[in-house]
Amino acid sequence: MIHSMTGFAAQQDAKDGVSWTVEIRGVNAKGLDIRVRAPDRMQGFDQQLKALFQKSLTRGNVTVSVRMEHDSAAGAMRLDPGVLGSFLAAAKEAQMQAERAGLSMRPASVIDLLGLRGVMSAGEEAEVMPEPAAVTRTAQAALNAFIEMRAGEGTALAGVLADMLRKAEVLTRQAAALAEARKDDIAATLRSNLAKVLDNADGVDETRVAQELALLAVKADVTEEIDRLHAHVAAARTLLSDGGAVGRKLDFLMQEFNREANTLCSKSGSTDLTRVGLDLKAVIDQMREQVQNVE
Repeated sequence: MIHSMTGFAAQQDAKDGVSWTVEIRGVNAKGLDIRVRAPDRMQGFDQQLKALFQKSLTRGNVTVSVRMEHDSAAGAMRLDPGVLGSFLAAAKEAQMQAERAGLSMRPASVIDLLGLRGVMSAGEEAEVMPEPAAVTRTAQAALNAFIEMRAGEGTALAGVLADMLRKAEVLTRQAAALAEARKDDIAATLRSNLAKVLDNADGVDETRVAQELALLAVKADVTEEIDRLHAHVAAARTLLSDGGAVGRKLDFLMQEFNREANTLCSKSGSTDLTRVGLDLKAVIDQMREQVQNVE
């Protein structure tokens, strides 16, 4: 079974008035790049999670986010004397400035003071942080769901690639049939060209001319390209069947596919064979796009 590199999963848990959520998002990449975003108060925990994910993933750009939320009812509000003192000093100075200007100010009430920003806070320092082991269990559950989703997408991806390989195989067979059918034409053309050269050139080495024409015939032969295309189809099917982290191998195989298709077109010497070669290149390009998502 092959896996896709794209996927999403999230798991949540809670204990002692604090809840946490672990989200995982993955997209395709040439290698494995894991980025963990965790609260600052969980210093060093991001490296633990990164090591956990590296054990199960081989490719992809993966972002892991850990979010914490505390139950507001679970934490008591507390007074910040420093902030309150700053406001009181500022109020005293404002009152003095107003008196010098002949202005009067309404006395501030306790409720007014407590409502000022920063005077009262939720006391985050007193909030209980979850045990790293508990968050790790949540992360493992999210990772399992993430892998399951990538496996499901991988199954669909394998089906798409299998259909494209069938098209590539059909086109390769068509190319082989066209190449076989043109052999007699090529031979007749070469014999005709040889006769023209010999009729219009005195003292020409017939053996040398025949050798040159034979060399041209070899260069026009696409048997090896077609054989390699058949071999590439078989190799790709084997990789899809074996499964695992085969994305890099499939990517390399697509490059070899494209090289043979390009050579086939350049050596075709036939409109029909060129058309089949171009159709084959189109299918290969489609496969290359899909292979970019394989882990």
